[in-house]
Amino acid sequence: MNQQESKDILNANAIRALAADMITNANSGHPGLPLGTADIAYVLFKNHLRFDPKNPNWINRDRFVLSAGHGSALLYSLLHLFGFSLPLEELKRFRQLNSKTPGHPEYGHTVGVETTTGPLGQGFANAVGMAWAEKILSEKFNKEGFPLIDHRTYVLCGEGDLMEGISYEAASLAGHLKLNKLICLFDFNKITIEGSTDLTFTEDVEKRFKSQNWNVLKAENGYDQDELNKIIKKAHKSDKPVFIIVKTHIGYKSPKQDSNKVHGEPLSAEEVIKTKENLGWPSKNPFEIPAEIKEDFNKISAKKSALFKKWEKTAQEYAKTYPEFYKEFANYLDSCKDIKPDIKFDAPLATREASHKVLNSIAPLFPSLMGGSADLAPSTKTKIDSYPERNFHFGIREHAMGAIINGMAIHGGIRPFCSTFLVFSDYMKTPVRLASMMKIPSIFIFTHDSVAVGEDGPTHQPIEHLMSLRFIPGLTELRPADALETKKAWEYISSSKEPSCLILTRQKLPLLSKYEKEIEENFHKGAYFLFKNDNPDILLIATGSEVHLAISAAEILASKSIAAAVVSMPSYALFSKQPQSYKDDILIPGVPKFVIEAGRTAGWSDLLGEKCEVIGIDDFGKSAPEKDVYAYFGLTGEKIAQKAAEILK
Repeated sequence: MNQQESKDILNANAIRALAADMITNANSGHPGLPLGTADIAYVLFKNHLRFDPKNPNWINRDRFVLSAGHGSALLYSLLHLFGFSLPLEELKRFRQLNSKTPGHPEYGHTVGVETTTGPLGQGFANAVGMAWAEKILSEKFNKEGFPLIDHRTYVLCGEGDLMEGISYEAASLAGHLKLNKLICLFDFNKITIEGSTDLTFTEDVEKRFKSQNWNVLKAENGYDQDELNKIIKKAHKSDKPVFIIVKTHIGYKSPKQDSNKVHGEPLSAEEVIKTKENLGWPSKNPFEIPAEIKEDFNKISAKKSALFKKWEKTAQEYAKTYPEFYKEFANYLDSCKDIKPDIKFDAPLATREASHKVLNSIAPLFPSLMGGSADLAPSTKTKIDSYPERNFHFGIREHAMGAIINGMAIHGGIRPFCSTFLVFSDYMKTPVRLASMMKIPSIFIFTHDSVAVGEDGPTHQPIEHLMSLRFIPGLTELRPADALETKKAWEYISSSKEPSCLILTRQKLPLLSKYEKEIEENFHKGAYFLFKNDNPDILLIATGSEVHLAISAAEILASKSIAAAVVSMPSYALFSKQPQSYKDDILIPGVPKFVIEAGRTAGWSDLLGEKCEVIGIDDFGKSAPEKDVYAYFGLTGEKIAQKAAEILK
């Protein structure tokens, strides 16, 4: 073994030592993965990963996704040693309140973390989205001699990621798309929390990925850095995504090596010392890294920074040679646009149809807006007609679809949307939740939003979904009542930097033309009066298609000398952000409130902060024509007026 090889082994062990110290110091965490995969990560970061710790958001950096997010101590050790702005003090605060080193990696919270991971399989699918974004942008903007976008996406995963169904969906699509700049490093240690993977996971992973159109490579020894280096180099020459099976030992060199006990249980202080002795680590002291090792990492990081400077010169020359393309490139990188759709409506439309018209009207103004559906574009109406290259076909893969567009949104340069039926939002709840946690501008379009789906029956009629989406912190739900509100919803979505859910009808809805001024001026506030009297007897608050029922009920009540004000509430999330004075103006304290929505009734009193009556649906739907289903559940103007009158007795 030559001097450089000895140094590289020592550097990999520095990653292990820090990770073990972090976890034991916190008395919480997962030491198995960091100890087992440190050589893989070190070889990748040192020899292959393109990054600049001084410019962590460089658009042409390589991405490293730790899909097995429970191994976060590995990532934090890497970021600290390679010069990212993550000081040693933060490593000592691992898993502590408000530290930069939380239990699982959090995007936007810790510099260098490419995506929030932990729910297994999500990072794998995010990586597919990142690689797909790179492919789209490189094909769009690269010119001969000017590789403006030319980078790879690497993902480190374990058996747990591969057991989750999302990985099957995402891998299948990645193979179909031939995302050859996507490389997955599989930590193959045959251990999960409960014991050996033989308990539940005996499939031939190699055959699985080959059948999904990936190239598969094998590293028989996950601690032979030369072998790892050669295999990763070979992966770079592939015309398909690459899956590298790396045989490792969980908890490598610790007293608990190859045991499920080392997966998620901290080593004792004595076990950490023993591990360091087994590794030949020069210090027993926690968090002590010899100066010469620090210096070696600094030299590597300096070389990485030079990659950014070289690319920066290329970008500057590109801007001079292709000024219009560079201007367009900069436009793509701006994910938010202040757009006013130039479109008129003159007839009843399903809001999914109205959304289609608005989407196509803004498409020329928003070139980075791209997306598709889970094989439902003819139903969700999400096809961009004049730009076929901007339409994605995700296949019937809702779970992966959600995570893939999150990866695209994180990557930058593309403003992605995806669509399916609202009832199938259950399949993608985790990606929606993570988009909200990461505060990224993913667009989720959910159509067929109520029991008005009709004959398809209760399996396709959402009931609890609207309220459950409202309960996700940071998510803006938008359920427009007609085409005019749909246009305003897209205006909001286009300019938003955070995730949005656009919730749309299958059935046609009348135009609220009489209230166009109110919609134009107040939609962005989330709730507003369509009409009210000076002293209303009751407030009818409705969302989406039920707004028309509220108007009908108000007219019936008026004939009985009961003054009802009607509030359209297309977005509780937007309404909740308004000042209390505005909320009081809309909700009018002391006036009885009646909420109308074709979904679960629970939660409205909590949301509005005042007791209210609700007419909705607290059971599964029925298979019958739309009007019959609405009538069965009492969702008619007459029934609503009758119940509202009873409230006032």
